Amino acid sequence: MRALDLLQRTISDCTLCPRLTTYRREVAKEKVKRFKDWDYWGRPIPGFGDPQSQLYVLGLAPAAHGGNRTGRVFTGDRSGDWLYEALHVFGFANQPESVYRGDGLTLQNCYVAAAVRCAPPANKPTKEEFESCRPFVVEELGLLRRVQVVVALGKIAFDEYVRTCQSLGHKIPSPRPKFSHGAEYALPWDVTLLGSYHPSQQNTFAGRLTRPMFHAVFRRAKSLIEQR
Repeated sequence: MRALDLLQRTISDCTLCPRLTTYRREVAKEKVKRFKDWDYWGRPIPGFGDPQSQLYVLGLAPAAHGGNRTGRVFTGDRSGDWLYEALHVFGFANQPESVYRGDGLTLQNCYVAAAVRCAPPANKPTKEEFESCRPFVVEELGLLRRVQVVVALGKIAFDEYVRTCQSLGHKIPSPRPKFSHGAEYALPWDVTLLGSYHPSQQNTFAGRLTRPMFHAVFRRAKSLIEQR
């Protein structure tokens, strides 16, 4: 899809947020010892996946030494290990791991993106940075016309998806969708929104999110798509 390719290139060249631009470039220059031989991407991270996808997965932002290093969303960190393993289990990915761009990973009927496209300091984007990136999510969803199920990884991504839908002109239900792990909302624009705890090390190491819990969300996503 030519328009989606153009959007991905536009995202990769973005410098709208001075704080994020400076930080991601500094990280790419300084690196960390275990990745000292890597040529870091150090740019904003576009979405990745199938242009005809029915499943859209939205995370928070790239990791400084994950996506910011590899150049692909949820690639090269433990969160990505969990995500792509789950996508593989339920038939949305051809392999269970994502190590680097060009490792052979492809997605089927799934597209993965982040609410903010640059790695933020302390993993905490500002309100203004969310607002700067939101038009990218708006345009992405406008181009991914077959999306029927959205999995939001974490409360911030969940709330940001709802805000994005407002930007698209959708009428948000009242009461407003509220995040919880396993939350499910059938939205008026024929999309089902599912909530999941983010597969961050903070959640997975502490046992707040287990693999069965995480897999249950994607099992439900697959079931919803198959019911259409």
